[in-house]
Amino acid sequence: MIKKYPVQRSEAEWRERLSDDQYRILREKGTEPPHTGKYNLHFQDGEYRCAACDAKLFTGDQKFKSNCGWPSFDQAIEGSIEYVQDTSFGMIRIEILCSNCGSHLGHVFDDGPTDTGQRYCVNSASIEFEPKSK
Repeated sequence: MIKKYPVQRSEAEWRERLSDDQYRILREKGTEPPHTGKYNLHFQDGEYRCAACDAKLFTGDQKFKSNCGWPSFDQAIEGSIEYVQDTSFGMIRIEILCSNCGSHLGHVFDDGPTDTGQRYCVNSASIEFEPKSK
């Protein structure tokens, strides 16, 4: 059974809207090589949104430098993320999806250095940044 999300598009529509890398990551659960994403070392005040549907996912103050090679956040905007057990590659992880469109964002781990103890490890290609207007 396929879950219904508020934003529904056919795979052809997703392919048309997204770059090849974005489609591979967001729709096919891929990942980008570590230390290559444009938001890995990006720290500004604003919001990070889903690159597929523009839903708000994270704020700039939730982001921290993790040295893991991907953008990391210690929490998400409430209700923005769906959590799914991922047993691929012989591991047990928690996959994070956009709760608005079901697109793959990355994984969340319980090894974060902040008070939340969480590290949302997110692919840069799965998000877009909107600076805070002054």
